[in-house]
Amino acid sequence: MTKRLEAAWLHREDLAGLVTALGHDNARYVGGAVRDSLLGLPVKDIDMASVLVPSAVIERLQDAGIRSVPTGIEHGTVTAILPGGPVEITTLRHDVSTDGRRATVVFANDWREDAARRDFTMNALYADPLTGEIFDWFGGNLDLELRRVRFIGDARQRIREDHLRILRYFRFQARFGTTPADAEAEAACAELAATLKGLSRERVGAEMMNLLGLPDPAPTVRRMRELGVLPVILPEADPEGLAALVAAETAQSQAPDAVRRLAALLPAQVSLAEHVASRFRLSAAQKKRLALAAARNDAPVEPRTLAYRIGRDAALDRLLIAGADVSSLADWGTPQFPLKGGQIVARGVGAGPEVARIMKHVEDAWVAEGFPDAGRVEALLDKALAEMRA
Repeated sequence: MTKRLEAAWLHREDLAGLVTALGHDNARYVGGAVRDSLLGLPVKDIDMASVLVPSAVIERLQDAGIRSVPTGIEHGTVTAILPGGPVEITTLRHDVSTDGRRATVVFANDWREDAARRDFTMNALYADPLTGEIFDWFGGNLDLELRRVRFIGDARQRIREDHLRILRYFRFQARFGTTPADAEAEAACAELAATLKGLSRERVGAEMMNLLGLPDPAPTVRRMRELGVLPVILPEADPEGLAALVAAETAQSQAPDAVRRLAALLPAQVSLAEHVASRFRLSAAQKKRLALAAARNDAPVEPRTLAYRIGRDAALDRLLIAGADVSSLADWGTPQFPLKGGQIVARGVGAGPEVARIMKHVEDAWVAEGFPDAGRVEALLDKALAEMRA
């Protein structure tokens, strides 16, 4: 029996116009949108494959009044800008050569050949844009039903074509897979783990952060260590710390956070955290959060006090990694200290270091008392000034 795709997005008016512009026989939906729809998951991005070369795609879109952007023209990708969201249209391709980091391709017109160059069977499912008929040459439908992440053809060959597929495999395993995992896939990843050293740090970091942002990556990360993959890209990691954090997040209904999970994988060493952030090419804000999390210690801290001192996100990082209760931070906004230096000067204190010292003294007392109102701050200031004059 022919399997057909059924999804609400298939009936979008703007997609119907796109299919008409390209020609029904010239294009098929492919990849994540097809896979996720078959699994009943929300669809974020829609991709199409086409027998038309990029110049022909652009011309047809222009004739139909559809704006296009040549987002990856050298690899055959043109993005159609539609009211419902952009759609990437990529010409069918055939690999001429690969070196594990990039591929040289030529355009083709064979659907099966295009599918054969993809990574996993579940990503090589194509759907007719009008009938929804699924085209599956490598058993992707069955693998979806079994929740089995499997490389197309020879797993080692797929990885030699693009070394990043090792990390993609584990990300897909964490998101879609079940146990036991595909033995051939795991063996290939373990055997070729060292090839990850040849990839750019940015690509490795981005893929790792995508993995850590999934609902529960801990079992997969632990398996990466067992297979010798994790030590290649993050030798400092301890998966047990990640498992404890995920449990704490789940118990307290906290959303997954990749930066926090990376912090939990690492020992509490600021210099190391900053080094890993640089290695993974994280943003300045992410690097700061990682460093603040690494500055944690075992001393108990009142959650709101911590949030006031280092920021809410950084406080959540430290508290959740420690398994502490964060309920007091729910719907709590960080208050602003209601005392200015001018108020102290107006009370007869000369401008200078003494103002800053009094300000800090009063602020510390204000924080210790749980952030009382401005009236209480005035009383705390009176007390500080009296002590100074005494």
